[in-house]
Amino acid sequence: MSETEPIVLPLVPRAGGDSNFSEGGARRGGIAFDRRELTQILNVYGRKVASGEWRDYAIDTMKEKAVFSVFRRASEFPLYRIEKAPRLARRQGAYSVIAATGMILKRGHDLARVLRALDKGLCVVEA
Repeated sequence: MSETEPIVLPLVPRAGGDSNFSEGGARRGGIAFDRRELTQILNVYGRKVASGEWRDYAIDTMKEKAVFSVFRRASEFPLYRIEKAPRLARRQGAYSVIAATGMILKRGHDLARVLRALDKGLCVVEA
């Protein structure tokens, strides 16, 4: 495997069949995160899990974008969504971090810079 080759997760076809699935079980034409992007995202995710803030995640691949959703608990709505939308790459940037309210926290061309929106800085607390 190369650094730029996407990691393709097998999808289970639904009952009744779905024309979007190929024989191998993966979607045709879907957008996915490549290995380098997933490494950057999972580094941030690992730090947040270690600090006890996050507990679960989900990856969705669609025709127009790929989404990495972060959850505090598995049964809740996502706290943050990290989206890759290549059709926005020339304008605002392919990557964005979106809060649970739908507000876009950061958008840009560089994933590492966009992910910094999730790392809150340290602050001094007076006792």
